[in-house]
Amino acid sequence: MVTAGVYLVVRSHAIFEAAPIAATAVVIVGTVTLLFGAWIGTSKDDIKKVLAGSTMSQIGYMMLAAGIGPAGYAFAIFHLLTHGFFKANMFLGAGSVMHAMDDDVDMRHFGALSKVMRVTFLTFAMGYLAIIGFPFFSGYFSKDHIIEAAFHQNVWIGAAALIGAGITAFYMTRLMLMTFLGEKRWRDGVHPHESPKVMTIPLIILAVFSVISGALMNSWIQEWLEPATGGHVEELSLVPTAVGWATMAVVAIGVTVGWFFFGRRPVPEVAPISHNFFTVMGRNDLFGDTVNDALVVQPTLLAARGAVAVDHSVIDASVTGVATMFSGLSTQVRRLQNGQIRSYALTMTIGVVLVGVVMILSQLG
Repeated sequence: MVTAGVYLVVRSHAIFEAAPIAATAVVIVGTVTLLFGAWIGTSKDDIKKVLAGSTMSQIGYMMLAAGIGPAGYAFAIFHLLTHGFFKANMFLGAGSVMHAMDDDVDMRHFGALSKVMRVTFLTFAMGYLAIIGFPFFSGYFSKDHIIEAAFHQNVWIGAAALIGAGITAFYMTRLMLMTFLGEKRWRDGVHPHESPKVMTIPLIILAVFSVISGALMNSWIQEWLEPATGGHVEELSLVPTAVGWATMAVVAIGVTVGWFFFGRRPVPEVAPISHNFFTVMGRNDLFGDTVNDALVVQPTLLAARGAVAVDHSVIDASVTGVATMFSGLSTQVRRLQNGQIRSYALTMTIGVVLVGVVMILSQLG
């Protein structure tokens, strides 16, 4: 489902070309998503949540490409396909790590797993190199093309995509260092071991495609999609452009910063309390849940409680009130039918007297 929207936007490109404002909205949403997803990935200690934030970020790249027009349609699908390989590789690798660590997902409890999980480490490393855009791995072709096209569209959008690449390199380096390298921080009773072949063989297959899928598709992806998306203005080349060199430099900076903070010093086994704005925001998912709860969930619950109260106090009360009234009235009337002849005779007598009184009064008037 998370990637179906990319396909939908690209396949509906004719509609977006006729509605430039909508296309611009797609670009803005994609740009914000790629930055926010990467931001979240920098602050999580749960290995799956880091990869989840990474997935948000990479889909942001795809949406950005889908929104910038003909130059990006093929690149959006291109990155969707390559990302499918290397992210599946890393998610399955995370599952392999969890299997070895008794379902623990906290990277602060990992470390040094490369020594006991060689296959998982090497295959995960292939996905890592692919997502950061290491030369000639799959992400090098697909994501770098998006950054290039983004700069051609708008320098600010391109700069945001470039910054996102640097942040990606940082948080993925952090993940690699905290999980597979450094000193072991394993919990008592945990004995990591390599996963069985039922897990490692798919890892190897996905790792191979994490390496080669970009090169395999780079030469024909645009031509293959041209009947559906039309012609393109971007040329795919193995030789880096100025933007390509800048991207590699920014990625190298991200890797270096990640190593500086998590490769040179011991990793605390408990996340230290931080008052850093970026760390606090990232750990709390940019307070998206808090904002959603305040603006959507609580008002909806309040409206629902009000509707229930009205339903019980007004609608149900009016219906049950009428029913209660007639029930009480029928109970009182039923008492007149007691089966005693003297009561009926008395009632008839009272009726005759009342009729007589009415007739006399009417004659007097």
